[in-house]
Amino acid sequence: MSTSTNRSTAESASVAKGLRSPQLWRWRVVDIVVASVIAVACAAIFLLWNVGYEAPSSLLTPLLPGVQALVNGPWLIAGVLGGLIIRKPGAALYTELVAAIISALVGNVWGPLTIVSGLVQGLGAELVFLLFLYGVWRLPVAILAGAAAGVACGINDMILWYAGADALFTSVYIASSTISGAVIAGLGAWLIARGLAATGALSRFAAGREVAARV
Repeated sequence: MSTSTNRSTAESASVAKGLRSPQLWRWRVVDIVVASVIAVACAAIFLLWNVGYEAPSSLLTPLLPGVQALVNGPWLIAGVLGGLIIRKPGAALYTELVAAIISALVGNVWGPLTIVSGLVQGLGAELVFLLFLYGVWRLPVAILAGAAAGVACGINDMILWYAGADALFTSVYIASSTISGAVIAGLGAWLIARGLAATGALSRFAAGREVAARV
């Protein structure tokens, strides 16, 4: 009970400071390095999924038009993971965008428009962290960030790749992308961040110190 109360009090204090804290806006060298490492690691996931998504997508598509967007989640994880670990304004956007740029440079069927997708998806997650003033990092916020990235992805895909689609396809596609973002990018990134923190790899970040404090 005491531990829970202390954690809630600390969290409330963090939210109260919000965007006024100078430290919040100051990126350390370690922040830039780790954010870049996250982006590169997630770019590797993107590159694998650029090919791997085809099998599950082909199985889902005949079930209901638009439901293939359930495979979008792995492309959304970079922003949520970067935001959860770095906890600085712009971290979600940076990691998602850099990962998308790497994917585009290496090469895929979507070409330079991959960068547009990364920008839009990163902004989706970033807006949720901003909504909570970069002060709340619990699972529900991670899930919301993933869902927002999924919504952004779904809308962007409809504009770029499915212009003129009917209302049923559009609604199913965006809803499926949102669910995929919430579960795979949101919950998935939260679990990865906690797993990394448990190893001590994030000891220089608040995300790592919080986990260590509970042990």
